[in-house]
Amino acid sequence: MIGLMRRLVLTVLGVATTATLLAGRQFTPADGAELLHRPLDQILDVNVRDGLVYYRALKGARGRLDRYISSLNVTPAVYQGWSKGQQMAFWVNAYNAFVLETVINHYPLQGTIKQIPGAFDKTAWRAAGRAVTLDQIEKTILPDFKEPRLYLALGRGGVGSGRLRSEAYTADRLDKQLNDIEAEFVNDRHMYRLDRLANTIAVTPIVSWREADFVAAYDKASATFAQRSPVERAVIAFVMPHLLPSEKELVTQNAFRMTFLEMDWRLNDLSGGHIE
Repeated sequence: MIGLMRRLVLTVLGVATTATLLAGRQFTPADGAELLHRPLDQILDVNVRDGLVYYRALKGARGRLDRYISSLNVTPAVYQGWSKGQQMAFWVNAYNAFVLETVINHYPLQGTIKQIPGAFDKTAWRAAGRAVTLDQIEKTILPDFKEPRLYLALGRGGVGSGRLRSEAYTADRLDKQLNDIEAEFVNDRHMYRLDRLANTIAVTPIVSWREADFVAAYDKASATFAQRSPVERAVIAFVMPHLLPSEKELVTQNAFRMTFLEMDWRLNDLSGGHIE
């Protein structure tokens, strides 16, 4: 009987501890930062397919997303105790969750997320003890990590603005997740297009928006491309490992023209049917 009571007490304590962690009040660097994003992982798994979102269903069961967003306002001390990987995952997840919340707050939209007043530059969210807008996360917080692939992980609510994954980002998976983003880049027509007939390469404008970060990370000395601009050399270095042999040959000939695509801001909404 005593043994049974002891097991019951331990079970109750374990449930209480987990609940406290998920409520955002007591995180440890070892496990709290990962537990925090478990609800988002489940939300994305259910509501996201191939980067598109079932916004209607998400709005109809928005309680979990609302609670997750509330849990993001951990104390600065807790946030500072996390590893760099945990901090990077935190801000990407926060950004993506805030975008989802922005859309469902105005859904159904008569247009794109860009038509919601202040969606990116005015609406402030609480995260890690501070008030931040989406633009502040992208332009003032993420640059400190010196990892430009993070900008490609942001689901900005448009079909051409970064492919939203069906899973949350976590420190233990972050390297693989970012490597996957890099490898998938050349196969996503919203990110990269090589036109053999026109001899052109067109790249997402996200690279031009965050040009300094991409140049710092990827612009390598190259005799072949020495006359190219720094951002062009950065793009070449970024995509080259993932091109087919025939595509590498074309790029190495160095006769192509590089341009930037127009951003496709159509809402990444799967509720009304598949978007090409």
